[in-house]
This record gives sequence, C-alpha cells and structure tokens, in this order.
Amino acid sequence: MNQPVCLISGVGPGTGAALTRRFAEGGYRTAMLARNASRLAELERTITGAKGYVCDVTDERAVNATVAAIGQDMGAPSILIHNAVGGTFGSFMDIDPADLQRNFDINTMGLLYLARACAPAMIKAGSGVILASGNTSALRGKPDFAAFAPTKAAQRILAESMARTLGPQGIHVAYVLIDAVIDLAWTRKMLPDKPDDYFIQPAAIADTAYQIAHQDRCAWSFNVEVRPFGEVW
Repeated sequence: MNQPVCLISGVGPGTGAALTRRFAEGGYRTAMLARNASRLAELERTITGAKGYVCDVTDERAVNATVAAIGQDMGAPSILIHNAVGGTFGSFMDIDPADLQRNFDINTMGLLYLARACAPAMIKAGSGVILASGNTSALRGKPDFAAFAPTKAAQRILAESMARTLGPQGIHVAYVLIDAVIDLAWTRKMLPDKPDDYFIQPAAIADTAYQIAHQDRCAWSFNVEVRPFGEVW
C-alpha cells in the first residue's frame, strides 16, 4: 500500500494499455477500468501491479462503487486518467441523436463521475493529477463529427472548469489533445497505404501523459497537443 495508485479508464489494447504500462514502470499500481473483463484479465497477467475493474463509466453508481473498491484494494488514486472514449460519426442530419447522447455520457459525464469520485481524497491530500485524453474534435466541428465533436468540446471545457477549481487546491488537471491517428490494428486496416510515421504510437502518448503528471507545480500545463511531425495543422 506504499506505492501510489493511478486509475485509468477505457483500458484497451492501445492507449489504455500503454498508459498502464508506463505508469507501472514509473512505480505506480494501476487500476484499469473497462467493460471487457477478458481484456482486463490479460493485461493483469502481463503488467506488474495492474488490477482490472469492470466498470461502465456512464453509470454514476458503478463509478462510485468501483472507486470505493479501488480505495479498499489499492488505496485512493493520486492520478486519474480518463481515457474512455465514445465515437460515432456522421453529419447532423444523418446521425441518430441517441449516439450523440451516448458519446456525451462516455466522454463528458464519465469524466465528471470519475473526477467527483476521486477528487475528495486528492483535496484532502493537497495533491493529485486528473488527465483527460482528447483530440482536435474538442476545438472544431467538422461535417461528419456532429455526434462526436460536441461531446469532446464539452469534455475539454469541463476539464478547464475543474482545473480552475482544483488547481488552487494542489490538484493538476490537464487536457491532452491528440491530433493524430493512433496506431492500432483497426486503424492500420482502415489506412493500409499510410507509412509508419503517419501514425502516433500509444507508447508515445503514454510518455507525454506521464511527463504531464509529474510537472513541477510552478509550471503546470493545461492544454497539451501532441501530433506526428508530418501532421498538417
């Protein structure tokens, strides 16, 4: 119980797993949240100090119960990373409105529920870190992103509001904006002609997140953008 605890939501085979490995390498016990129990069990076997918790971040009661269980099993998280993401695409005339609501529940309400569950212990300790993984949809509404961009914009603004509230209490809140296609099996299949350096590597995202989580409090970042060197922006 002497090691610090990092809670990571949306742990899958890409960025979530990379974040788990990076913080485990940095000396943290990692609490992994996902809806897929078998995926969590596999990562538990391969990452030292990692423990999986099946949790739907859109369910406030489930989030509260899970964070309480993590506190009993591992200790209160000193770092929270909201990496779970809901993404459905199409123009505003084509989308199912229920998809926008679902994305909002995962991206924005999930951040709210997790932060509200974890922040009290951080406030009591006078320190802590809350990171949200975002992307350029938080800054612009492209034609086929009508069900996604509004939810990421709301997520970023929520994080900024949290940062202004929690920063003076010693808790660092930051938004990591990923302007890139993440290197995953399904993105490679979707873009088979793209070279390796077109993609951003999950391990590189995780390295950046780790650095942000350990910034000196005299030089905290909020908006942090990461993109491949060749990305047009």
